[in-house]
Amino acid sequence: MATLTEISSTTAAAAEALRFPIGHYILPDGPLPAAARRVLLAQLEALPAAVKAAAQAAGGGQLEQPYRPGGWSGRQVIHHLADSHLNCYTRFRLALTEENPTIRPYDEAAWAELPDVAATPVTVSLALLEALHTRWTILLHHLSEGQWARTFYHPGMGRTFSLDQALALYAWHGQHHLAHLQALILSK
Repeated sequence: MATLTEISSTTAAAAEALRFPIGHYILPDGPLPAAARRVLLAQLEALPAAVKAAAQAAGGGQLEQPYRPGGWSGRQVIHHLADSHLNCYTRFRLALTEENPTIRPYDEAAWAELPDVAATPVTVSLALLEALHTRWTILLHHLSEGQWARTFYHPGMGRTFSLDQALALYAWHGQHHLAHLQALILSK
């Protein structure tokens, strides 16, 4: 028979797996090799279509459900992806035009509760995500090696990110939330 500690540990591990279905992000320590950068860029390019397909597969009613107990609904995840990636696109542009700018963090959870999230069809954020990723990845494909080393400071995380690190983080971020949407499909 399992002990209370073993049950608690198993429950915590299951909750962690639901919250981070692809694991936690790992930032590169230095510049990314060109091949690794190409893989991450391809993930960013493919994300809007994959999110759209997951949203369609889940269906409208399922998107109103949370992907895990206490988690966001599929609707909130889709709107969050557009909000978050729009912020990151702006951070890239700031880093390319200013010397190690301090970016403005935002309260993601509060943004997910704003009234437009419930009132706006997910198709609006899906279209925004598609247009944004097209523009963003065009920019990224045209960066020089030196530009990938440019940085911004994130005061909420208390650290500086190179654009290589930000690329790795946001490619992970997209896959992380895509996995949340795919969990909704599996729970049908």
